Amino acid sequence: MMRKMYGNYFAPTSVKGFRFPVFKGRFCPRLLSLRLPVSDIMAGMVAGGSPSSPGVFEPVRELGCPPVRHRTRTVAWAAAQQARLRKGETTMAAIYVGIDVSKDRLDIHLRPGGETLSVNRSASGIIELTDTLATHSVALVILEATGGYETAVANGLAAAGLPVAVINPAQIRHYARALGRHAKTDRLDAEVIACFGEATKPPARPLADEATQLLAELIARRRQVLAMLVAERQRLSRGGTPRVVQSLKRVVRALEKELADIEGEIDLAVRGSPGWAAAEDLLVSVPGVGPDTARTLLAELPELGPLDRRQIAALVGLAPFVRQSGQWRGKSMIAGGRASVRTALFIAAQVAKRFNPVLASFYARLIAAGKPKMVATIAVAHKLLIMLNAILRERKPWIVVPVSA
Repeated sequence: MMRKMYGNYFAPTSVKGFRFPVFKGRFCPRLLSLRLPVSDIMAGMVAGGSPSSPGVFEPVRELGCPPVRHRTRTVAWAAAQQARLRKGETTMAAIYVGIDVSKDRLDIHLRPGGETLSVNRSASGIIELTDTLATHSVALVILEATGGYETAVANGLAAAGLPVAVINPAQIRHYARALGRHAKTDRLDAEVIACFGEATKPPARPLADEATQLLAELIARRRQVLAMLVAERQRLSRGGTPRVVQSLKRVVRALEKELADIEGEIDLAVRGSPGWAAAEDLLVSVPGVGPDTARTLLAELPELGPLDRRQIAALVGLAPFVRQSGQWRGKSMIAGGRASVRTALFIAAQVAKRFNPVLASFYARLIAAGKPKMVATIAVAHKLLIMLNAILRERKPWIVVPVSA
């Protein structure tokens, strides 16, 4: 190895036939002063006067995660980088933050740096998390939907101005299986969530405002109380000892009162908002759609209107997907989406296929073509959703156009 004196240190001019970058016939040690990684310095070498082939020194990357890309460093690049460092400018890579949400704790993993931390799932913990993320160039924060535990976290991060995406847990689990990840801990889940966000880059969607979240919670609570009321009435219909019957009647009365109170709050919230009241009037103008269905759509499908017909059908889970392979042709199916919205539309379709003239004729044509009744009803629900989406987008009520003879 040959060395030359540069200032107060010796620098090699060649290592086993490799020579460091030269500029106008002179060796330039600027790359050394930048303290670049060995892989970056080696990538800038020349062998025997000709550049070395790119891609020789590749970093080993984790399965399923995007590779770390290195650009070739030149003398001009080094000078520009030194100038940026002198001015205090730093280039920060986009960070994808995966958060595994549990009842009491948040486990966080940052990609591609690999930094990890844990905070309490509390107001102080969320503030600590937002302060930490404020020092990074965050491209996206990814969370799993965990039955409501993620709501406060997502709201806190969004209030801090961070882009947030709440992902279906099934997608994360399938992604982990595709990577061969069978172990499951909170920290590993946070890492998989971060890798999923870095690889797929899901869009950050704006969260619902406080009023919409309250209405959605009231709608969900009404659904729960109604289910309990139906169950208690079924038990009461079967009879029993006088003591049991008395208890059942008392519970039924309490549930009926609670249901009436919740429905009153829902009515006050919807009719008290000019925007919701106008939207509800547009939705109930369609034969087959009642106030309960309209309010469920307003609370649990706020995307209704801005999206196109394919996007809204896929979001609800009413878009049939094809199943085929080679010569085999399977039956189209629907799956996923928002189950509560799909249920509300299915009930509305049961009414619309009888009393809505357009959908009734559509249903009759499907039955005449040999389609099963359930398939035809799902098709009616799909068509009803497309109609409601167009009505809210155009802000025009339902109008039946008479057919001229």
